[in-house]
Amino acid sequence: MHTLTAITPRICLLFSLMFSAFSPLAHASLPRSSNVPGGVVIIPLVSTVASSNKPQAWLGDQAVLVKFERQQWHAVVGLPLDMKPGAYELKFKVGDETGMQPFEVVEKSYPEQHITIKDTSKVELSAKDEARAVGEISAIKVLKLHWREDEDTDVEFIIPAEGRLSGNFGLRRFFNGEPRSPHAGLDVAVARGTRIKASAGGKVLAVDDYFFNGKTIFVDHGNGLITMYCHLDRFKVKKGQTVRKGQLLGLSGKTGRATGPHLHWSVVLNGAMVDPALFIPAQSVR
Repeated sequence: MHTLTAITPRICLLFSLMFSAFSPLAHASLPRSSNVPGGVVIIPLVSTVASSNKPQAWLGDQAVLVKFERQQWHAVVGLPLDMKPGAYELKFKVGDETGMQPFEVVEKSYPEQHITIKDTSKVELSAKDEARAVGEISAIKVLKLHWREDEDTDVEFIIPAEGRLSGNFGLRRFFNGEPRSPHAGLDVAVARGTRIKASAGGKVLAVDDYFFNGKTIFVDHGNGLITMYCHLDRFKVKKGQTVRKGQLLGLSGKTGRATGPHLHWSVVLNGAMVDPALFIPAQSVR
């Protein structure tokens, strides 16, 4: 049984990997690197001359988070769950200097999860509910691609709620025997009314009630890093509000498509749903 618990003039740059970007070892103040679909890859960007210029980096057309840690810049890249294994390139730029940094994505087979939903209207949608769900999915996609430039982004997350881990990230889900989208977050089984805290400081991007996710809060941590807190019973913050790490966001519930009270916690990085466990100490999940 797994449980989540808190644990208290011109500069020419040469970008290269000083060590494997795919090491499972964590860098201080950075997520653990895991170069699989749904993972996060940490790519060190090292210059031959010290510079305070912050690099820019992109995966395709999507900007990615860049952080300065241990005297070097790192691209912190989210890998979509549907990303195919193979060789890829990260584009970077500092001033007039541009280049491509190769990296690799390796295959991962996530286990299956079979769930029985007694309320079949949440599985076999009416025309009205389907139209609502489709519209909400489009709106959420826009939120996931939100980018707010920030001087720095805190990626050392705290756990939003303590409890039994009831659903791992990436599970290939079946509802009433029918295949559905992979599980793009962590589920923490908690009693209704449990206090849900912000994983890190940021700004509340959205507060809404969705067909599938129920009452949900999006917190924007800057530079393409966003957290989602779903199936809540009550909201304790408003859209546009600035929150600090550990601040109360809402109370847990079972709104939306849920079989019981729990928190569904998701992390979005450069538009990709990634494993939240990579942002918390490994010993926190047991």
